[in-house]
Amino acid sequence: MSEAVSIDVREIMRCLPHRYPFLLVDKVTEFEANVRVKAIKNVTINEPFFMGHFDGYPVMPGVLIIEALAQAAGILSIKSVGERPENELYFFVGIDNARFKRQVVPGDQLTLEVEQVAVKRGIAKYNARALVDGQVACEAQIMCAKREV
Repeated sequence: MSEAVSIDVREIMRCLPHRYPFLLVDKVTEFEANVRVKAIKNVTINEPFFMGHFDGYPVMPGVLIIEALAQAAGILSIKSVGERPENELYFFVGIDNARFKRQVVPGDQLTLEVEQVAVKRGIAKYNARALVDGQVACEAQIMCAKREV
């Protein structure tokens, strides 16, 4: 059963090795171990990529929307097992069927929904979608691999 939770950015930073300006998940609002996660990315004009993407018409790059979904998938995998050992990382290793359906602009709140489809030999596959105001901005199947470093 999906559980409403509130995992703040400090807990997210204990899960993920990403830091500013590359940490793209601000909060987790729902979590069901080994099943699904729902998270939030607040999009602000202060993001460094908006200085050049695009001058006069700021749009969040699609690759960063996908990265935010991959980070949410990493949180799902890590929180499902408890914690991430320091010598272990989850790497984004694959993407299929990515589609961009709506622009994401400053002031939007990106809702990240990720469902785990399968896990085999340390590689997990997920269905992922990013929404703004209930409208799909992006959807894709992504894969992440757990590796010792």
